[in-house]
Amino acid sequence: MTGLTTLATIEEIDAKVAGTTAPKEFLKLVGEHGNKPALHAMTGESSWIDTTFGEYAANVAKVAAGLTAAGVGAGDRVLLMMRNIPDFHWFDTAAQFVRATPVSIYNSSSPEEIQYLSGHAEAEVAILEDDTFLQRMLAVRDQLPNLQRIYVLNPPSGDLPDGVFPTSDLFESGEADLDALAAATDPSDIATLIYTSGTTGPPKGVMITQYNVMYAIEILKTSLAPAFPDGYVGLRTVSYLPMAHIAERAMSHYSGMIVGYDVFCCPDPGLLSPYLGEVHPQILFGVPRVWEKIYNGVNAALGADPDRKAQFDDAVAAAAKIQRESFGRERTTEERETLQFLDDAAFANVRALVGLDAIDVGVTGAAPIPNAILEWYHAIGVNLTEIYGLSETTGPLTWSPERNKIGSVGRGAHGMEVALAEDGEVICRGGNVFQGYLNQPDKTAEVLVDGWFHTGDIGEIDDEGYVKIVDRKKELIITAGGKNISPANLEAELKTIPLIGQAAAIGDNRKYVVAILVLDPEAAPVWAAANGKDAMSLEDLASDPDVLAAVQAGVDAANEKFARVEQIKKFALFSEEWLPDSDMLTPTSKLKRRGVNARYADEIEAMYD
Repeated sequence: MTGLTTLATIEEIDAKVAGTTAPKEFLKLVGEHGNKPALHAMTGESSWIDTTFGEYAANVAKVAAGLTAAGVGAGDRVLLMMRNIPDFHWFDTAAQFVRATPVSIYNSSSPEEIQYLSGHAEAEVAILEDDTFLQRMLAVRDQLPNLQRIYVLNPPSGDLPDGVFPTSDLFESGEADLDALAAATDPSDIATLIYTSGTTGPPKGVMITQYNVMYAIEILKTSLAPAFPDGYVGLRTVSYLPMAHIAERAMSHYSGMIVGYDVFCCPDPGLLSPYLGEVHPQILFGVPRVWEKIYNGVNAALGADPDRKAQFDDAVAAAAKIQRESFGRERTTEERETLQFLDDAAFANVRALVGLDAIDVGVTGAAPIPNAILEWYHAIGVNLTEIYGLSETTGPLTWSPERNKIGSVGRGAHGMEVALAEDGEVICRGGNVFQGYLNQPDKTAEVLVDGWFHTGDIGEIDDEGYVKIVDRKKELIITAGGKNISPANLEAELKTIPLIGQAAAIGDNRKYVVAILVLDPEAAPVWAAANGKDAMSLEDLASDPDVLAAVQAGVDAANEKFARVEQIKKFALFSEEWLPDSDMLTPTSKLKRRGVNARYADEIEAMYD
């Protein structure tokens, strides 16, 4: 599609979802597609346990009866700590049916974090996957007066402490009448609490209603309609990000129970690559680091044969050129034939090898991704689109998968009004905007102003309505000379250097900008092998003069795209990869700038001496 689509209005999306809830829509889905697969868990190499929508509903009915017998009802909060496994879905869905509020927290949460989150949510019940989570909760249980019952899916052997029960107990109270329960649910019910990452202070509980969920899913459905004209039931996706993140909830959990995605559960994000090879998803969400690692892995593998790599790069460049020049118009016959030739000769096999050969829509968000990587994916035939949204918007705020403009995060999504405040902050309104922060009216009043949600992000909007995010309002670097600089733009460009996997730009209240760079663990060894340094460790490579020279050349090339005051003057190179849910990154791989500044304080100061 070459022309701009007409966006649905707030009134149009509202009319479609009025009176609906996720439990009501789930029962409609079960009634129409009960025998179709809904959830999958891998039990061994290429071996799966499949759950149909009918079986999913039967489990929900049993758990809902068990929760009711345990005294859980409307307004109560149920804490969930589980990996991405099928069981999560029926526990969370059952809580919604009894009008309780399921609250997922990150599985990596420390006892202190569990105490804060569970206490703030005033959770009465917790459902945990195993003893690992149980022991952390028991360490702070005496500080959680509201917590009455703890259920464990895989409990430890022996007697359980008072108030701790196996989840099998929840299956022993018969089956609830799901029709009656669903009919009693209301769009105003709080469907979940999503806790913010806490990078700018204590986590806040984002209150998301059933109406918010239904509105957000309708946005996604309307956006995806051109790509999936035959509907959404049975679309394969892989669930691997934490369910404490709104993107995973929207992409796999809510889309699964409302529109019928076929969800393959991956309990460990580190296993995503083999799961892609098994599942061959049709739609997939990934934070930028996921797409970057696939990109780096392919290019590292190709780099073992320099001639083949050069030919592949030439093919990518040729395809990207055609795609840039034909944006907004129909392609010529010659252009279509050239793209098909390149795909047959170079790209189709690569997509199949990494499990992306069935992708109709790839989605990236939660952090910036380099334009060069987006162009690369489009060139090789993967429709990778940027989405922009927050927990406070139940996910989608801007997205244009039907006409993706690289360098933007799309136009305001269907059913969203998007504008810029006087200072350039992105603001919006629509039915997916949250109800406020739990027990924090002052924080709510800061972001919900005159009906508009203030995102905290600085943006730009072009003459076609496409939005570009400049950076977080609170993360802009203001140099000692008073210049405002976006670290995210610099970091995205630095990560296009072949040897570099991660980057952090430093310069707030400083006289110039420097960078902390980390070697890519896939690309660096391939470079080393090609340059006679295959015996060197990553740590040795980080201090090798030839590596530093290659990285400096990449930094110099990146600097050419920025004004002089924005350019990286010095850098320090390291070998230790920053992992999600660490001092360096949030669980969804957002950069923790305070952590970077603390970890590398001495090296940063040395670059300013």
